Amino acid sequence: MRAINTAVEAEQEIDDITALIEKLTAVVEQETELVHAGQIRTASALEPAKAELAGRLVASGEHFKTSAKVLLHLAPARCAALAQVQETFRTVLQRNMIVLATAHAVSEGIMRRLSGDLARKASPQVYGASGRATAPHPKHGRPLAVSRSS
Repeated sequence: MRAINTAVEAEQEIDDITALIEKLTAVVEQETELVHAGQIRTASALEPAKAELAGRLVASGEHFKTSAKVLLHLAPARCAALAQVQETFRTVLQRNMIVLATAHAVSEGIMRRLSGDLARKASPQVYGASGRATAPHPKHGRPLAVSRSS
């Protein structure tokens, strides 16, 4: 990374990181909408772009931290605008994490229910001393395999 000595260099540095955050925000928003719509496979195709942008943002962020005082001194208005972009990104990221957590919880619930149904079908149907059907024995449970190819 280059040293920042002029206001033009400071503004360019801030503009670069702002553009990077805006690109990542767009990808995260797209992922959120796709997951929310149940299009998990399409959303997962965004992962390489998201990872690449996030990696670049981390590297730029480290350089930005080391130059923060100079950047704030040389381009205070651009720094304020950057703070707004960061706040927007934080909001988008928070919504994304909520949608992803919900999708994870729903899929986990489906898998647990499927596993329970399969265990009940695999175990013998017997009645206990109370006259009610007993729960399936844990040894009758079988592992599940999920195919991601279709």
